Amino acid sequence: MHALIVVGHHDPKSLTHALAGQMAEGLASAGHTGEIADLASEGFDPRFSFADHAVHRGLAAPAADVLREQARIESADALVLVYPIYWWSLPALLKGWVERVFSHGWAFAYERGTIVKKLRGMKVHLVGVAGADAGTFQRHGYGEAMRVQIEHGIFDYCGAEVLSSTLLEDSEGPAAALLLPSARQLGEQLFDAAPLRGVQRPG
Repeated sequence: MHALIVVGHHDPKSLTHALAGQMAEGLASAGHTGEIADLASEGFDPRFSFADHAVHRGLAAPAADVLREQARIESADALVLVYPIYWWSLPALLKGWVERVFSHGWAFAYERGTIVKKLRGMKVHLVGVAGADAGTFQRHGYGEAMRVQIEHGIFDYCGAEVLSSTLLEDSEGPAAALLLPSARQLGEQLFDAAPLRGVQRPG
């Protein structure tokens, strides 16, 4: 099985990148493959432009960079997003990737007043890297926010299924390195027959 691991962080030396690398190693140890899509180093432009709006309105075909991303997704058995939590949501780089790549006509369509979900069968895993500790996120209901904003608002809208949402907390504390084994384990178990549901916290 093959996973596309999309990293939404600008710094290649970041913990987010290290976690994605550990996930890829875990996949390999379990006999699978993983491709890391480093959006920043690849120069992906996250800005939703007039050209993208024309695609949304059905007046133009997607740009070449968007078609490449769509092809990478289509070639994978699972899509994994690994990202730091900025302002309680996706960072702009990754949010822009979603806005441009999950385009009208490819991810969803409007037909006779009905939304057609075109990504049925897509399997998704979310790995959010949080600076705050678990208690802070629990008090403010971030698990529910993650479910509504990302799982439902993006992927369910297109018909994709989010199999797991993992929150790696306290990433700026002294125990941040302990998150790396958790990420490797996530990779090892990514294609297990009984994936986790909902927001999970590694034990």
